[in-house]
Amino acid sequence: MRSAAGRTSPLKDAVRGAGAVAALLKRAGRQMIDMEKLSNPKKTIEIIQKNHFNFQKKFGQNFLIDAHVLEKIIAAAQITKDDFVLEIGPGIGTMTQYLAEAAREVAAVEIDRNLIPILEETLSDYDNVTVINEDILKVDIAALAGEKNGGKPIKVVGNLPYYITTPIVMGLLESNVPLESITVMVQKEVALRMQAGPGNKDYGALSLAVQYYAEPYLAANVPPNCFIPRPGVGSAVIVLTRRSVPAVQVQDERRMFRLIRASFNQRRKTLVNGLKNAGDLEYSREQILTALQKVGLSETVRGETLTLEQFAALADAFS
Repeated sequence: MRSAAGRTSPLKDAVRGAGAVAALLKRAGRQMIDMEKLSNPKKTIEIIQKNHFNFQKKFGQNFLIDAHVLEKIIAAAQITKDDFVLEIGPGIGTMTQYLAEAAREVAAVEIDRNLIPILEETLSDYDNVTVINEDILKVDIAALAGEKNGGKPIKVVGNLPYYITTPIVMGLLESNVPLESITVMVQKEVALRMQAGPGNKDYGALSLAVQYYAEPYLAANVPPNCFIPRPGVGSAVIVLTRRSVPAVQVQDERRMFRLIRASFNQRRKTLVNGLKNAGDLEYSREQILTALQKVGLSETVRGETLTLEQFAALADAFS
């Protein structure tokens, strides 16, 4: 009970506290309902029609409309309230809302200027989201991480346009961007290539490049009916956790990747012929055979059977 001095009783304090919590939960509940509606196909169609939005093939636009998949992405990315998240390709803001609920702050980079007014509407309730109308390949991500996260490693999440997946992913991995992880929706075939090992039909230069910088994990397969419009191929969510140091030590990283590319440009040929025919390599057959002998490989070996460690050793053998 309050005294003359203005104090209240413990019971009234508890009641007021419970009321405040209830109001907070009610507001959170409304936000969650809105979020679920936005991931509902009917709501997505409503927003698209209301804003007279037309999908553009040049941007590879396929909007995710499955709440279960969205929840899987947030869980796979391990987003917490301590995180600053860079989202690539927010679309109408469906996943952005999920990220905003889970993270401390979100910067969403969208190339299509026609989506900006829609994002302003769908994200109006979130004061921890910044929308950047720009091509992700032109964004200074290191500067953004410095401004928004004090230069600490950031998490990247996105539903990537399939035609530009590799430039985006490799641009992030090869740069000096402080990066903790990349959790992205990509074409299923590409996800399988990223995590493939020697001898697998999906194994190639992309597999080795990704695994040199990161540890890949396929978190979910996503069928075409989870998108509007439906893509012609299956999709997958893959998590790339950035390694603190590269997977192997090599004297000349550029030489190693030239050898890798040459090995898979003509993957049906032996490694000797693949390297000899490569335009950006100037090794004679004798030099190639000598290098193979140094690392204990047969002259009939094919590049698709070599591990990342063997490619590193081969690169060093040419030095």
